Order: sequence, then structure tokens, then C-alpha cells
Amino acid sequence: MRGECAIACYHRSTERSRRRYGLAQDLASMPCPSIVALPNMSLELTPSVRALQCLVTSVGIRSSIGSSWERSSAPSRWAAKGYSLPMKIHLVDGTYELFRNHFGAPPKQAPDGRQVGATLGLVRSLLMLLTSPGVTHVACAFDHIIESFRNDLFDGYKTSAGVDPDLLAQFPLAEEAVSALGVVVWPMVEFEADDALATAVKRFKNNKTVEQIVICSPDKDLAQLVSGKCVVCWDRRRDIVLYEAGVMEKFGVHPQSIPDWLALVGDSADGYPGLPGWGAKSTSAVLARFGHLEEIPNDAGKWRLKTISPGRAASLADSLAQRREEALLYRKLATLRNDVPLKERLSDLKWQGAYARLKQLCRELGDERISERIPRWR
Repeated sequence: MRGECAIACYHRSTERSRRRYGLAQDLASMPCPSIVALPNMSLELTPSVRALQCLVTSVGIRSSIGSSWERSSAPSRWAAKGYSLPMKIHLVDGTYELFRNHFGAPPKQAPDGRQVGATLGLVRSLLMLLTSPGVTHVACAFDHIIESFRNDLFDGYKTSAGVDPDLLAQFPLAEEAVSALGVVVWPMVEFEADDALATAVKRFKNNKTVEQIVICSPDKDLAQLVSGKCVVCWDRRRDIVLYEAGVMEKFGVHPQSIPDWLALVGDSADGYPGLPGWGAKSTSAVLARFGHLEEIPNDAGKWRLKTISPGRAASLADSLAQRREEALLYRKLATLRNDVPLKERLSDLKWQGAYARLKQLCRELGDERISERIPRWR
């Protein structure tokens, strides 16, 4: 009953939450496994539920998709018996966080006149993450240079042109601050930050001590990395978690088809347009049946899709036939690389505390209150 009461405290928000995207709230403080929603549920985590996390953990509730609620041994008993608690890895998209804080946090000038608001907002955000229950292993990837190898593949791919110079100037500073905070930093030059995150997922997801990898970003490119409940995307600003069922609800395709979906629909943020006529709904319908670009027949008569009329199917098939090579290029741009030469081992990602140099950096940035909130120093 105590567990049922805790679950009853979830608040289902109205219009947005009832879209049934399969988005689940992640109770980050639960060591293993996290409570997740059933496939067709979309739950909002309210402050009252935050207060009940200790109750839920002590009761030892767990769930798996499609099963009923059941009890598990309390995590404290695991430790008493010498078992290792399952580990979560939190991988942070530093570029996204820096942009978000640049446009969302109040502007701030350092004593020397530099704009540092985005960096300070990022550090505060990461400190909040690091001091959350159950967060032990963290890494943060940045686009040290916005341009990457993808610019050599396609002239229209995103560049630093048009980015606020005050924001661009903070990338090296943000990397320095996050490193001083004691978090592993991956500054990408040839590759992109998303490639570093994809490489880390590939490297660590099959480690027996890792329960879950949490990708801290709402970027749709990263949805291709989602796998069941083992690899999920977490939108920290909205506090919602996207797992595999959620990807299928939101995009209409499996995570493996996300690059194909982006190739057809396009991605204005990355600078490639997609194919004429291919919208999100039609793309989802076609890829839900065929999976990948190569499997889509040129003959629309073979599609046999109830949601797309024969005339519409013929138009889409013609668009794809004329631009198939173009679509394959866009898919290559959308596909994340998982061969970035990262040197860190899993043990290196464990947060051991901030370095003393963070104090001096905070003074230089004009906010010494941050260093006062650090719970652990090396």
C-alpha cells in the first residue's frame, strides 16, 4: 500500500502529458532499477513525489515495462551483503547546456568584462546534477569547434557562422570550468559532441556493473542511441525521460531508424533539408514498414500503406527515386559516429570532487558562491 500511495502522488499534466509519447519520469535516486511508466503512460514528476523518493527507495519498488508493480530487496540490504549497487552513467551534452544557459540564464559579466553567464549557468546546472542522489559517474562533451568532418561531406552543414560571439568565446571557458569541477570533459574538434556521447554509450553499455546510461539532452539526433531502458535520453529542463517505447511513440520508428527519419524529414539545426514532400507523418509511416532507406521500394504500389493514399505514395516514391543518393548523404550526416578515440575508462568517470583551482576560477568569473556549494573537494 505504501508503494501504491507513492505512485498515486504522480500528477498527470493535462494537454502536453496526455499526448502519450511514452515519456517516463525517472526517479534518479533509485539505485536499481528506476521506476518507469508503462508503455502508454506519460507521467509528470511533482515536488511531492520528490519528497517521497526516500519512501519508494525504502519500500524497494521496481517495475518493468508491461509488468505489474512488485517488491525488490531494499538497496541497503545489497550493500550489507557486499553487493555492488548498479551504476548509472550520466553523459551530458555540454554544447546543448551551454546554448541553453546562454539564452535562458541571466547575462553576467566577469570583473574583467567578459560575458560568463552561460558558463556560470552550466556549472550550476552540473553541480545540481552531481549533488543529486544516485549520480556517481559523469562525463561532459563539447563541440570545441562547431565545424566537424561533416562539413567536408556537405557544404550546407551547420557552422559557427551566426552564433553569438559572446557564446562562442565561452566554449573554452566552459570546458575549463567543468574540468575544474572534477567532471571528465571531451572537447571535440574533428568529431562532434554527440559522437563522443555515442562512443561512450557503445563502450560502457554492456558493462555488467552499469544499470543504465542516461544521456542528458533532448536532442533528437541522440534518440538513435536509446535502447530499451538501458540507454535513455533525459530532458533535464522538462524533467522527462525518453526510453525506447517513447522514441517509437514520438517519432513513429525504432531508434535504429532515426538517422533515416532525419534524412527524409531534414534537420534545420544541422543544416540539411531532407527531401521535398517528406513530412514527419509520412516518413514515420513508410519507415515503420520498411525500416531503412535501402528497403523502401521505388515502386509505390508495393508500399501498401493504409495511412498514405496511392497518389501521395507515388509522389513520395518519385521524390525519393530522384534524390536517393542525396538522402543517403543526409543519413550519413545524421548517423552518430561511435569510434571517437576517448581515453577514459569507466572508473575515470566517477566524480571524486572538484579541484582546488575551481575556487580561483569562480573568483575570476565573479561568483564565489558556487565554490561554497561544492560538497566534495579533491
